[in-house]
Amino acid sequence: MDTQCPFCSVQCKMIVEERSTDGSPAYTVTPKPNKASEGRLCIKGMNAYQHALSGERILFPMAKVDGDFVRVSWEEAHRLIESKFAAIRRNYGNDAIGVYGGGSLTNESAYLLGKFARVALRTRYIDYNGRFCMSAAASAGNKAFGLDRGLTNPLSDIALARCIILAGTNIAECQPTLMPYFTQAKENGAFIIAIDPRRTGTTELADLHLNVKPGMDAALANGLLKVIVEQGYTDQAFIDGRTKGFKQLKEHLASMDLDHIADITGVPAGRIRQAAEAFGKASAGMVFTARGVEQQTDGYLAVRNFLNLALVTGKIGREGCGYGAITGQGNGQGGREHGQKADQLPGYRSIENEADRAYIAGVWGIDAGNLPGKGVSAYEMMEKVHGEEIRALFVMGSNPVVSNPNADFVEAGLRKLDFLVVADMFLSETARMADLILPTTSYLENEGTLTNLEGRVLLREAGRQAPGEAKHDWQILSEIAAWLGKASFFPYTAAEQVFEELRIASRGGIADYYGITYERLRREEGVYWPCPAPAHPGERRMFEQSFAHPDGKAELIAVNHHFPKEQVSEYYPLHLTTGRVLTHYLTGVQTRRSHTLAARQFESYLEIHPATAKKHRIEDAALIRLESRRGSIVVRSKLTSDIREDTVFVPMHWGGIQNVNKVTNEALDPTCKMPGFKVCAVQVKPLLEYD
Repeated sequence: MDTQCPFCSVQCKMIVEERSTDGSPAYTVTPKPNKASEGRLCIKGMNAYQHALSGERILFPMAKVDGDFVRVSWEEAHRLIESKFAAIRRNYGNDAIGVYGGGSLTNESAYLLGKFARVALRTRYIDYNGRFCMSAAASAGNKAFGLDRGLTNPLSDIALARCIILAGTNIAECQPTLMPYFTQAKENGAFIIAIDPRRTGTTELADLHLNVKPGMDAALANGLLKVIVEQGYTDQAFIDGRTKGFKQLKEHLASMDLDHIADITGVPAGRIRQAAEAFGKASAGMVFTARGVEQQTDGYLAVRNFLNLALVTGKIGREGCGYGAITGQGNGQGGREHGQKADQLPGYRSIENEADRAYIAGVWGIDAGNLPGKGVSAYEMMEKVHGEEIRALFVMGSNPVVSNPNADFVEAGLRKLDFLVVADMFLSETARMADLILPTTSYLENEGTLTNLEGRVLLREAGRQAPGEAKHDWQILSEIAAWLGKASFFPYTAAEQVFEELRIASRGGIADYYGITYERLRREEGVYWPCPAPAHPGERRMFEQSFAHPDGKAELIAVNHHFPKEQVSEYYPLHLTTGRVLTHYLTGVQTRRSHTLAARQFESYLEIHPATAKKHRIEDAALIRLESRRGSIVVRSKLTSDIREDTVFVPMHWGGIQNVNKVTNEALDPTCKMPGFKVCAVQVKPLLEYD
């Protein structure tokens, strides 16, 4: 099976070979040379086949009858959907049905999900779990540059950088096959700065670790900018010729006090100066951000401030220079380009732009007036579910009861639904709540394209027949649309047909895939977007001559210090931050079905500094209760000096009583609607207390 890893945004290629040993199948996984991971695989990729071959796969449609799931035929499933959706639309209107997608869906599935919502259901309410992954960086890139692509330059440029800022990203655990790029850069003399409240495998590589207080990244970036501007490390020619807004930014920085910034961020002024000098003086440099910076209630502005760093020093649009948002999900890039976001149409078009609406309506063969308007973000959809404005929900490729903040509220809302349909491979925490489950295919069986963190479109071939009665996402959507009377709009018989329509729908848009075909992808092993014509090579390095705004200039912005929405108190004295671990992915639905991965990390845990643990009478490896204003969980303690004394850390991959999102804050970034996952106020205490 010639395939690629279904997990992170590197999308490493591999070959999975099945052999028979004494009558039992045995599997060998071999990394395959490719331009992104250069033939590397991490432990998740090496063992991904295990979940695809798991005996826990859902193999046929299942409907809930008297509280239990029973097998039904596809025809029965379709009739149930048709009747339930028809009744809800008749009684409450089209917008009473919501659609909830995922950032691991192929480009074809993401595109078709958006079309399904707007053409087959005619609902405005569609969004996806990528809102929790890339929305802050996407919004910041669009506003600053006029365009959002994960990396503005190819991965090969990393080795050419002389200084690299890694802000809120733990690449060593989240994208480990990228680490050699940074190791090579360091061997070439690059100075690496890591910004993280924890000491991780990534910070160990760094020459300088700035262990910032959770939620204070935007203020720290202000400190770096202040030193760079005042010490004259700016590229004035670049600023004058290719940016706007510098005067206001300079005045803003002049009003700030570096010692105050040091105090509120927890990073000494001397270390801020050292980092600023290293980046400012470097002849070439790159800035990377990830969820640590982005999953904040000021995530959009925090990223904008890190983009300011690249812009005022002229470190973008040339070799060894640029910005990268380290995408989390496998298709986090492509998944946000083609229409499963509330405000978006294919090709990164805006659903509120009349010309964009007219173009897509023409591609789809409908009247532009029949296209629904802008919906709301993922968590706001959960609020509408809880408020019973949304009465039915169709979920594909996501597990919202675990991935949303304030998860108890979300679970209570889902229980109010008149009808919940979940398309999944496994009985996830959300699928257990469903009225109807539809079995989907895995990465080994489902052909389609995905776009990696560079903006490189890749083709994943199908290497195995679908098991049982499982169907591809595009088949499920097309068949339901036919039962809803929209068959003529969904005439597909292969994933490639969907992609051919996507090419046309994206043509002329910001994310232009028109010049990309399956044949090219097979021949060239991937093509960068934008690629406006079949003869176009694809744009590897963005913004070499101009930015994507009409005037060709990037926009600088003055960013005020921001403090988390929720502050610590006597009762909730600690900051909680969340993240990932090497062996698991997202809510763990797939990786917890891999016996190798599950055995390496079979339960969640809480990292706590020994001094803090002593203060709260917590011993190592003890069960503890973690509580916030929203709820509580039970996890096992892990004492470590690798974390700040005022902060605790819990990974995000478990559900049930270990679901950390039961305690996270539902407050949203006002611009991009990213929840503030990365910081809330909590208390910790032993589950069992002894006198």
